Amino acid sequence: MAIVKRLYAAVFATLGSDSTLHTTLYLLPTKFMAYNFSGFKARVEGIEEWLKKEFSLLRTGRATSAILDSITVESYGAQSPIAHVGNITMEDARTLRIAPWDKSQVKAIESAITKANLGLSVSADDSGLRVIFPELTGERRAQLTKLLHAKLEDARISLRKEREEVLNDFKQKEKDSVMSKDDHFKAKEELQKQVDAMNRRFEQLAEKKESEINN
Repeated sequence: MAIVKRLYAAVFATLGSDSTLHTTLYLLPTKFMAYNFSGFKARVEGIEEWLKKEFSLLRTGRATSAILDSITVESYGAQSPIAHVGNITMEDARTLRIAPWDKSQVKAIESAITKANLGLSVSADDSGLRVIFPELTGERRAQLTKLLHAKLEDARISLRKEREEVLNDFKQKEKDSVMSKDDHFKAKEELQKQVDAMNRRFEQLAEKKESEINN
């Protein structure tokens, strides 16, 4: 705001006694800058996507193709996701069916899933592969729930770091007279609203995944 005041003073000195123009200038908005949260939003949405991916890798007793997303298979000299080398369908509540477009890759897909050590049972047949999701034991459910909460806390920590970076940016902008104290206060309120909303989103994702693990 100091910059704006100096600008007004310089213009007033030039205008002299022209009261009409003086009035016009006073009616101009005094807010010098509205903070752009787009970068912050993009980064926290990236954290949310990371959390979704991590949760998808936590195996439940129900079959889901998402658990295979992180597994790649060598195909024609390149590493490709399983979904890019075959068709994945749900055979029943605990079984996925993988039908490779090139039947010569059945062994490679089977090996890749086994090496991923996701606790899945894989078997090959004439049509491709069956991926079976064994029932979870009580002990395994407890382990997965603990891991889920650890991933949730990692996401919260990352969000707090992003929040601190933006708060530091606010302080620097006020110090440089780019942001007024009033704008700084309003920006902090808006930032906290966005942080609270994202934390609630993290909680919702965790609650949904925990329900899948325990049911």
